[in-house]
Amino acid sequence: MPAIFTKHPFMSQPALDACDEQAMVNAMLAFELALAEVQEASGAIPAGVSQQIRDQLEKAIFSVDTIAEGIASGGNVAIPFVKQGRSLLPNELKRYWHQGATSQDVVDSALMLLLKPRLVALDSLLRRCRSAALVLMESHAQTPMVGRTLMQQALPITFGVKVSHWAVGLEQARRRLLTVELPVQFGGAVGVHSGWDALGLDWMDALAERLGLASTVLPWHTDRYPIHALGTAFDAVAGAADKISLDISLLTQTEIGEVAEPSAPGMGESSSMPHKRNPVRCAMIRSAARQVHGHTSVLINASAQPLERGLGEWHAEWAPLIESALLVEGALAQVAVLLEGLEVNPGNMQRNLAATGGGIMAEPVARLLTPHLGSDAAKAVSAAAAETSRLERRPYAEVLVEVLSTSPELTDQVDATALRQACDPALYLGSSERQVARACQWLISE
Repeated sequence: MPAIFTKHPFMSQPALDACDEQAMVNAMLAFELALAEVQEASGAIPAGVSQQIRDQLEKAIFSVDTIAEGIASGGNVAIPFVKQGRSLLPNELKRYWHQGATSQDVVDSALMLLLKPRLVALDSLLRRCRSAALVLMESHAQTPMVGRTLMQQALPITFGVKVSHWAVGLEQARRRLLTVELPVQFGGAVGVHSGWDALGLDWMDALAERLGLASTVLPWHTDRYPIHALGTAFDAVAGAADKISLDISLLTQTEIGEVAEPSAPGMGESSSMPHKRNPVRCAMIRSAARQVHGHTSVLINASAQPLERGLGEWHAEWAPLIESALLVEGALAQVAVLLEGLEVNPGNMQRNLAATGGGIMAEPVARLLTPHLGSDAAKAVSAAAAETSRLERRPYAEVLVEVLSTSPELTDQVDATALRQACDPALYLGSSERQVARACQWLISE
């Protein structure tokens, strides 16, 4: 199936346009032109040569198809690119083209240049998601809902605290991504700037400054920490987005109906069932995350590379690295829309809290009864009342009062008002509200 059907829907279209084949050619050319400039600045090539090379190649048209065909014989995109660039230069300039560099210098540096604006875009999307989450957190700090463990009703929480966890997850990933550096690569054939001695490291640092990239301690041809850091950082963002989409998709189920994706014409429609409103945005986020997780495993498995240049490991990084960035950006665009337009239904949250007839409050009731009955007996009474409430579809508090009325000594000791309060989910929310306030403070702290 064509890529337009299998990958593009899950990626950011602006990012796709910014990372196409021509963009890669432009990034490689930017590296080569910057290299000529720093070499000229050091006196390694005659004055004016770098500008002559720029004048010749910036207006030249590189054949992407020819470069693509050359990858099969050269093993990477830089080799046919360098050949084509040299062929476009007059004879007196050819010797100064790609001087002291190797193909990996070109490809690694070009990939970093392509990813630089993508990291900016990801940070912008993550900030947008944070802003939308803060609105939901503040609006629903006191909105009670069912807290679920092992997919079953457990105890009450607030919707605000649920969104707080989503927001903190995304923000942790955002702050981690901010620490990731995009370094220039320049080491020559075996990483020691062969033939250029002390000039090599100076050129590496100057290249980094000119291209707006980081400079590493040493060339990193087979020290793939930068790629490992990038890949796992992308994966962390994907995981945080995946968590949000999974929770939302579960809460949108017809029988639960506590939230719904933002409505839009045709969004979520079924091909055969007119009544359905599928959580399509969640599906797209989850699909993107699955792909990113797979790409991350490739990048991790390629991190140990042999000797001074990799054999297949380096080559395996290119597609997973770029695709991860595009998929994460696409996923975050969907997350932003979800959080900004999420339809929240507190009425259904209240309904679901009452689905057990109040039995969800068996734990606080057992705590209330323990001083009078002992722990085991209190749990047994509380659980039995919850089961009766469920089977007879009667309010839990009503069943408890009836049970306790059969024990006059308990009726005298257990306050009926306290018992009813113990059955009220809105009065058993723990630190939910304080957690929302604490998360809000942390989220806006940077």
